[in-house]
Amino acid sequence: MTDMSVPADLVQRARDIAAGRVEPVPAKDAATVVLLRDGARGPEVYLLRRKSTMAFAAGAYVFPGGSVDPRDADHAVAWAGPAPAEWAEILKADEKTARGLVCAAVRETFEESGVLLAGPDPGGVVEDTTGEDWEADRLALIDRTLAFADFLDRRRLVLRSDLLKPWAHWITPDVEVRRFDTRFFVAALPYGQRTRDVGGEADEVAWKRPEEAIGLAHKGEIFLMPPTYATLTEMAKYPSTADILQAERRITTIQPRVVEVDGEARLVL
Repeated sequence: MTDMSVPADLVQRARDIAAGRVEPVPAKDAATVVLLRDGARGPEVYLLRRKSTMAFAAGAYVFPGGSVDPRDADHAVAWAGPAPAEWAEILKADEKTARGLVCAAVRETFEESGVLLAGPDPGGVVEDTTGEDWEADRLALIDRTLAFADFLDRRRLVLRSDLLKPWAHWITPDVEVRRFDTRFFVAALPYGQRTRDVGGEADEVAWKRPEEAIGLAHKGEIFLMPPTYATLTEMAKYPSTADILQAERRITTIQPRVVEVDGEARLVL
């Protein structure tokens, strides 16, 4: 069990919630993807540093991801790989929620890295997404003027759900005022595609070995939130991307909680 101190502004809120005076904010469904590639010294992960002006996780290094858009659960989304019903069983969610989570994982990865887990058919993957027309579509997806289903339909592409592997399930602590019920996935960088600095919510992007990112966090050079830190710690055990993708996973829901010990509030994992 790992714990960490709780900011002063959340301590009273934790007491109010424990006493029943305040109701926790409902957690929004969200998805995040650990994008992987093999480097000279083992697996590397794609990390974004969120801008210091962001309301949630400001300055933190995170994986691509975000909230589910209601349109992500649209049945019109062209689909290849395990069906939403199969994902519902894997994610322990209803079929509509599972469809939205998988779609959000693919959409957010494209929005925040330029990498698209989709192809012209169930066995193919887009090879290049760096042109101006791709960038225009990416920006339209971000500002929600373009639905993901319409984006895929226009380009005659199918979402490749088989390129995702479920990894973890984290729920933001009750005391936070912005809460997310987040499924973590992993995926390999498709052959021919490359990430790029796409801006938006991030002011820096980087490929890091998991152990390198953890080391930088220990030195105080970067900030990692508990789910990111825990995921990187798990990734550091594997010698290659293939080993990570083939790893057997038993996913349990993790929701950190605030406890008071000797008058001091701690966030317990």
